[in-house]
Amino acid sequence: MSRFASFREFYPFYLAEHSNRTSRRLHFIGSCGVLALVALAVVERNAWWLLAALFCGYGFAWVGHFFFEKNRPATFKHPFYSFAGDWVMFKDILIGKIRF
Repeated sequence: MSRFASFREFYPFYLAEHSNRTSRRLHFIGSCGVLALVALAVVERNAWWLLAALFCGYGFAWVGHFFFEKNRPATFKHPFYSFAGDWVMFKDILIGKIRF
């Protein structure tokens, strides 16, 4: 896997790794779960919900990769860019730029 000089270079690669619609949907659902669980952690003042958020987000995403995309998540080689890519793709789905 090549190195990326910027997130702008990485994001097209990230999108190519998420070409399967079911995988994108799983990522989106996982991200919604993360937002709900982080909010719950704040409201309940209980950091254990943050651990649940971590499992929720990565759980849905990795099911998408291993069973639908049939590839390894970019998180393993590009953790920071991949994390940013998750949220940019989430935003792009919300605004209709990427098909859900």
